Amino acid sequence: MCPTSAAPSRGIVFALIMFAATSLAVDYCYDQYYCSPYSWGDAYPSCHPIVGAHHSPINLDGNMARNDSLGGVHLEGFQGVHAGEWRLKNNGHSVVLELGGGMAVMGGGLPGTYQTLQLHFHWGSSTTNGSEHTLDSRRYPMEMHIVSRKSIHHNLTSALHDPSGLAVLGVFIDVTGLDNDNFTVISSLIPSIAYKGKTVTVKPFPLLNLLPAQNLSQFYRYHGSLTTPPCSQAVMWTVFEVPIYVSQQQINAFTSGIYQSEEGANKTLLQRNFRHIHETFSREVLASRDATLIPVSAVASARSALALVLFALLLLPTWLP
Repeated sequence: MCPTSAAPSRGIVFALIMFAATSLAVDYCYDQYYCSPYSWGDAYPSCHPIVGAHHSPINLDGNMARNDSLGGVHLEGFQGVHAGEWRLKNNGHSVVLELGGGMAVMGGGLPGTYQTLQLHFHWGSSTTNGSEHTLDSRRYPMEMHIVSRKSIHHNLTSALHDPSGLAVLGVFIDVTGLDNDNFTVISSLIPSIAYKGKTVTVKPFPLLNLLPAQNLSQFYRYHGSLTTPPCSQAVMWTVFEVPIYVSQQQINAFTSGIYQSEEGANKTLLQRNFRHIHETFSREVLASRDATLIPVSAVASARSALALVLFALLLLPTWLP
């Protein structure tokens, strides 16, 4: 066979191999046993809970130490309206708002300046709450994550190899009786990105509008991981104690209006897109100077009371005639 004919054959074989490899790649999910968070470690080894001791999310409770040196986080450029356009996207795993430049997170004990890249959401279903972190075992209806990369890194790959390469702001979202006008900027666009792969442009707005602006000095800090594959343990977490409030209708836009499937495919709602709670192990979990702590004694008392109730329920049949 002449060289001119052999080359295309090798090219075709290589293309077929790459196609097969891509086809066999397992995407992660939240609702099927073979690709749910408990199985992510099969396809993404760093997601396995025995690999490292800094997985996220965690339960935030009274078993943490207050650090008076942790003052408020400084959010540069969050108050302004930036030029250009942002993009709101359904990536099949979440609703992601891809941000332009001009915003950074620093201070509050963070080891550097972090350039803000995007934010995304986690939610439950029509009957369950869906925040990733829990506060004294309470799971909020939703949670928003604002993701920033340490400025010394020029790409995400580099940042993920740095134990403090990313800074993520976690914001609990609770329900109230009225629409949150600031949140409407996003929730009103959900129908336009109902299906996986759909994208719509968003006119920039002050990102501070989506934060508990009067309570930014009340937060919890710990070293953790991404809560989605590859689960890199490279995140400095700042989880604000005080939630923002939106209406049930605005929450329903996510729980009942976002599909993990593409348009034209079998409709599959994207629900309960949160990872399970992980142990803190020996990690230091800190409360900022202004954060409200649940006393450890109260936590212990609550657990003791629950144990007594369970014990009484076990004995209940013996009391009945």
